[in-house]
Amino acid sequence: MATTPYIKACLNGARTPDEHAALPVSPKQLAAAAVAVHSAGAMAVHLHPKTADGMDSLEPAIVAAAVSAVRQAAPGLPLGVTTGFWALPDPHRRLRTVEAWTVLPDFASVNWDEPGAEELALLLLSRGIGVEAGIFHAAAAESWADSPVAARCIRVMVELGPDGDIETADDVLARVSRAGSPAPALLHGLDASCWPLLAHAGARGVQTRIGLEDTVLLPDGSTASGNAELVAAAFELLSR
Repeated sequence: MATTPYIKACLNGARTPDEHAALPVSPKQLAAAAVAVHSAGAMAVHLHPKTADGMDSLEPAIVAAAVSAVRQAAPGLPLGVTTGFWALPDPHRRLRTVEAWTVLPDFASVNWDEPGAEELALLLLSRGIGVEAGIFHAAAAESWADSPVAARCIRVMVELGPDGDIETADDVLARVSRAGSPAPALLHGLDASCWPLLAHAGARGVQTRIGLEDTVLLPDGSTASGNAELVAAAFELLSR
């Protein structure tokens, strides 16, 4: 590739430690992982603040501990967190909980197929937190494109599941593009679709991401030692 690809590292996701021994859970582990992926070339990090037993949480104290630890360890590295509905499956409570955050990330992802997505995005923007829209399918792309939030996002992520393919990715990317948002697009997959869609993101010249949230395997099928090895493998693949 002519230019260095934009790769964001997704450090843990909704996975639990039993899925990979190096999955970062505690603030200290998240901070160490952020430093490692930044050294490997990642331009930003996305993480899921977790309870001690590895479950995703949006509670203010848990978010504050995770964000503060990463900020101290990797100052200046753009840092985002999840707002996933599974972590707090009640639209009103989720809104009030995010409103109570005391330590703010640089950005947060909002999955556009979840209840209360637009209201949550507007709340984040009102607090000075950048919004990454998560688009999982064509219907979500159309809904997002019709929202006033589309023009104010910092990034729009086309996020496909394990069965995601290039044809679907191109269709959703086209729908996103037609919205005319200034936000850059990011394409990524999950598990079986992760590496093929990362390579396609490179071919399309859009942003991408990699990390233990999306896969625990390297392109050759072997288990990655951790997030930094996945980031390094992504740069190697995109440089071919």
